[in-house]
Amino acid sequence: MDPSSACLPPTRRNLAKPLLIRAAIRNSRGFWVPGPARVHSARASAAFYEKETDADSVRHFSFSIRSPADDRLLGETELEVNWAARDSFVGIGINDREDWGKGYGTDAMRIMLRYAFTELNLRRVTLTVFEYNPRAIRSYEKAGFRREGRMCGALLKDGKRWDILFMGIMFDEWKEPNDDKPAAS
Repeated sequence: MDPSSACLPPTRRNLAKPLLIRAAIRNSRGFWVPGPARVHSARASAAFYEKETDADSVRHFSFSIRSPADDRLLGETELEVNWAARDSFVGIGINDREDWGKGYGTDAMRIMLRYAFTELNLRRVTLTVFEYNPRAIRSYEKAGFRREGRMCGALLKDGKRWDILFMGIMFDEWKEPNDDKPAAS
């Protein structure tokens, strides 16, 4: 094990590797927009993650995604809440390609939506996804998200420009197919 990750709990060890972090800033509408990508050391990545998931933070809700069969760590998911607007951005990642396409991400996203709407009483959840990731787009649509907009040509990858898609779901849109579950007011 990498010494820089030895003190981290198992859910955070994967994030203690050097990461390519895409800087982001809030635009005038409150949306995160991409900035330049930079490589950060394992120590800096772990420190960033620790700060962002501090126990005193009431804006960030992070969860590990684990295999129901063997409790193996599959990935992570996080909600970043804007309490004034009662909305949030959600992010999700399944670490190993061998675990992709097995429904773990869709299931985790459905659980996150239930948590966001029934426990946190949010009115909307938003995410961004790269146009070149149709598997993720299908997964989000299965969970109930709709495409709401795009930033054309915002990402340069392998010499090609790609759009960043905005997807979202409102509480009322989520509630209708989930009426048998407790609902937020």
